[in-house]
Formats: sequence, C-alpha cells, structure tokens
Amino acid sequence: MSISPGEGLYRGHRPDTAGLLACPLPGAETSIDGIRQTDQQGARGSPMPTTVTTGQSTVTTLTQQEREVLYAVGCGLGDAEIASVLAIPKDTVAEHLARILAKLELRDRAAAIVHAFDCGLVVPGRGPRKQAASPAPRTAVRPAREPQLRISVLGPLQSWRDGQPVDLGHLRQQAVLATLVLCPDRTVSQQELLDGVWGMEPPITKVVPVYIYRLRKILHIGDGSPAPVIRRDRCGYRLTPGAVEVDVARMEELVSAAGRAERAGELPEAVRICAQALDLFRGEPLAGLPGPFAELERLRLTERRIALVQRKLDWQLRLGQHAEAIAELRALAVAQPLNEPVAAMLMRALYRSGRQVDALTVFDRTRRRLADDLGVPPGQMLRRTHQMILRGHDAGLGLTRTAP
Repeated sequence: MSISPGEGLYRGHRPDTAGLLACPLPGAETSIDGIRQTDQQGARGSPMPTTVTTGQSTVTTLTQQEREVLYAVGCGLGDAEIASVLAIPKDTVAEHLARILAKLELRDRAAAIVHAFDCGLVVPGRGPRKQAASPAPRTAVRPAREPQLRISVLGPLQSWRDGQPVDLGHLRQQAVLATLVLCPDRTVSQQELLDGVWGMEPPITKVVPVYIYRLRKILHIGDGSPAPVIRRDRCGYRLTPGAVEVDVARMEELVSAAGRAERAGELPEAVRICAQALDLFRGEPLAGLPGPFAELERLRLTERRIALVQRKLDWQLRLGQHAEAIAELRALAVAQPLNEPVAAMLMRALYRSGRQVDALTVFDRTRRRLADDLGVPPGQMLRRTHQMILRGHDAGLGLTRTAP
C-alpha cells in the first residue's frame, strides 16, 4: 500500500485553539512523499519540525517521521500498514506513537485520531484508504437523496437513519449529543459539555473530543460526504444546520401552527394540530440521561407538555367538547394534584356534563391537598369556579384563554 502524493498532509488550516498541531499558511500542500523530498533537499540545513503549542508557554516539537506517523494514524492505518508505507520496523512505529502521545498530552490512539481530524491534518473522507479515481465526464443526473437522519429527545434519546435505529453508545456519550441537539442555534464549548454532562465530577481525562469523534462516525450522513453532522469551530461544537431532523423542533412548529389556527378562529383545527404535537412525546423526555443539563431540560420539556395539554383541553371546552375532555383532565389532575387551573377546568367539564356533585368533589379534594401540602387556601380562580357551580350560574363559568 502507498500513500498518494496528491494526498495532502496539511490542508492549509491554521490552529484555532491551544494544543492543536500547528499548520502552515493557506495554500501549503505537503504529502508524506513531499516531506521526504524536502528533508533530502534541506539536508544541509536544519530539519522542518512540526510544532504544537500547549496550554503553557512551552513549545513541543514533532519530528518529520513522527508527523508522518500521526498523519497515517489519523487516516486509520494500523501499525503494520504504517511500517510498510514508511519502510520502518513495526516496533519503531509503536515507539513514535508513544512519543507523539506524550508530547501532545493525548490519552491513547483514539485521542490521536481525534487530534489529527481537529487540527485539519486529516480531512474526513480523504486519505490513503480512499484513492481518488481518474476524472470522468460528468453526466446530468439527479443527485441522490441524502439519508434522512432523525433524533428524538421527547422520550429516551433515540436516532434513526432512513427509518433504521442507530446505536448512540453509552449514556454519557448520549448526554453529550443531547446537549448539542437542544442548543441548535449556537456553539457549545467543551467546558459547557463538561459542566452539563458531568457536573461537579468532571472526568480526569479529555473524553469530550473522543465522544465527539465517535458521534461523528455514528451519525455520518451521505456516502463520502466530507461534512460531519457535528461541526467544530474555535469555540466548541455544534450540529450542522439542516443535517438532522429533531422532534422537539417539529413540536414547536406544530405549536406555532396551532396558535395561528386559534387566532384565525379555527379551534377544531387548532385542537387537531396540538394533538399532533403531543403525539411526538414518547414518555419522559431524555429518560435516563445523566447530568445537570439533561435534568433541567427534562423538567422544561415535561412542563412544556403539561402546558400544551392544558391549552388543547381549554380549546376543547370552548368548543363544548366537555365529555370528551373529562378523561384527559382527570389523568392530568392526578398527575398534577396542586395544579389549580387543571382542577378548575375539570370542575367546569363535569358541571357542564350534568355532574355537579363530582365537580364539587374535585374542589374539596384540591382544597385539602393545597392545605396539607402547601398550607395555602385555594386561589381566586378555583374559589370563583366553586361558587358559580354552587349557584348554578353557567354564564360565570366562561373559559379563559391559556398561554401558549
């Protein structure tokens, strides 16, 4: 196996964070064969080292052969293949790799591969394993459809590619992905990922780049596409816009559509669309994922679901669908026994269905629960609903709009 002279060792990238392999100015293009030629031509002078600026003020230098080994490792070659390509003993390859890990303060071979990608030394989809075919005349054909990648957070974290489930790895790795998914419009720094996933117990090794590398491989879309689903910039990581369909984004689109239908006076359509949004929930959001970020998002999405249920039920009551709403209101009242607006809606639905005694029972149960758990009396809305039911004043049981 040989490495094509056309395969560039550097792609003209500058380093953007401390600890990355320093690269030449834009336009520089050097291959492993080119390095050897440079070494021969410059034998009378000093060698050209690869420098790595660490977080401290010291500068670490990689030799030419260490640089070649790091490039080959980043391309996915094994020690035997690297030894064959560079014409050096296999034991020497292992020694070079050990020195590279020590100089760059990397944990293992996987971290070296991540480093080679992050600094631009190796470009995804390009390297000695994939030789470029000779150019052929292009024909006007319709581009193939990109595989559809979907991620769901409105339940246990799951992903599908073309309808087939994708294994996202262990829970910490999933929590890293969930953080990126739920921060779609901005870059998330490594420190934010550490704080959000590990909290007060950060890992002792630099695992975030390794998790990102694994997730890139797992979520790769398209055959031979150089664009990863997860992008990296000088500030951290983010999902590539438009690369993934996320259920929470779809849910918010449906909620906005339901609001427009309500403002247009089309309440039946608003109920239908809101029901579609609620159908996207598959259980507890982010169930089982560790870390402070997942816990906060789990609470936020759960409260979002409850608000949507209340909104839909309010529309149903305004449409006179009292009997249809009772079962769902009862379930919500059991799950939220201190939620006074839900109790008031259930009381109105029961009363309008001719079940005055049941409606008053709901008030008594809620009043006792508020007193026992919070030490407070019912609020004005619940008391007013109770009084209107006692007096039989249907006109006073008008429904108020719920916030979106």
